[in-house]
Amino acid sequence: MKGKPPTKKELAHMNKVRELGCIVCRNNGYLSSPAEIHHIIDGKRSHMKVLPLCSYHHRNGSHRHPISRHPNKKRFEEAYGTEAELLKQVEELLERDDDFFIK
Repeated sequence: MKGKPPTKKELAHMNKVRELGCIVCRNNGYLSSPAEIHHIIDGKRSHMKVLPLCSYHHRNGSHRHPISRHPNKKRFEEAYGTEAELLKQVEELLERDDDFFIK
């Protein structure tokens, strides 16, 4: 993301998100797909609103499967869910991990 570099807290959050693996691959049964960070832009850019996407689902796919988010946002969301839906899923996974490991 262009702009302000992440704080330590934001960087830690992005690392946790990245460790989940690609959310699209995970939803398709592949749980160990390495992920990059995709920043969601919904008015204001934030290092806390990020999705873990493999390089194919992030930027190296096409308009066919695997559909990449860049530059195919509409087709990506039609195939895999909206960024908001995927973000909610990521947040739930992180919350579950926090409940399991930090108590």
